[in-house]
Amino acid sequence: MFRSSVYKTPAQLRAMVEPGLITAAALDAVRELIEPGVTTLELDAEASRVIRGRGARSNFQLVRGYRHTICASVNEQVVHGIPGARMLQAGDLVSIDAGAELRGWNGDSAISVIVPGQAPADVVAARQRLSDVTEGSLWAGVATLASARHLGEVGDAIESYIEANAPEGGYGILRDYVGHGIGRKMHESPSVFNYRTPDVGAEVRPGLAVAIEPMVVAGDQATRVEDDEWTVSTLDGSDGSHWEHSVAVHDGGIWVLTAPDGGAEKLAPFGVVPKEIA
Repeated sequence: MFRSSVYKTPAQLRAMVEPGLITAAALDAVRELIEPGVTTLELDAEASRVIRGRGARSNFQLVRGYRHTICASVNEQVVHGIPGARMLQAGDLVSIDAGAELRGWNGDSAISVIVPGQAPADVVAARQRLSDVTEGSLWAGVATLASARHLGEVGDAIESYIEANAPEGGYGILRDYVGHGIGRKMHESPSVFNYRTPDVGAEVRPGLAVAIEPMVVAGDQATRVEDDEWTVSTLDGSDGSHWEHSVAVHDGGIWVLTAPDGGAEKLAPFGVVPKEIA
């Protein structure tokens, strides 16, 4: 059973819209800055500028021991990469995870971007496909949330999408890192798995707010935490991609809190129309 506090009131869900939009703005600004020669620390500074400029603060910096605004994970680094002096190179696959807190409410979202410029075409194509499939699986999960009775259906939809669209040999889905509830804290109950489980999961009903975030790798799903005690990298050196959105379920349907259009464009192919929170 999940505590009633897992489910928010309409007013509380509306309070989550602005931090979601601030998170989206920060990621848009970072995306525009990505090019060869830019350091991941410069990306961090840009996200900080946007979040602070909108009167919010980075909720990543509220995590004990973490002092940066974003996580920047490159190639075999799947999640939790620490920004630093590393310069991006053409063809790199960089995943950016960011979140904003405003008036006690949180947003959380992630994107993956291929660094533009001259790079081996086969490498770029493989990384682009990985990113596209990961993003597609995210939206398959979000679309399923619109009609799901339990959160386990979301994980099933994500894994099914990946199975149907991965190249021969398949992709790996991280098992040790999953999505989560979001609200007063960036990470709340319930867990949102990115794969099928025997557990049907939490009931999907108005008031639920979750961050859905598939983390997919081109090879085996086994990972290790690097010496910095944060960065999660694949054991086999294969590339990883991470996409994430925060989504609210309300009386009228669903609304993607970290997308300016509520997810309308990306949900259209799935026949789902998001509704603003009344």
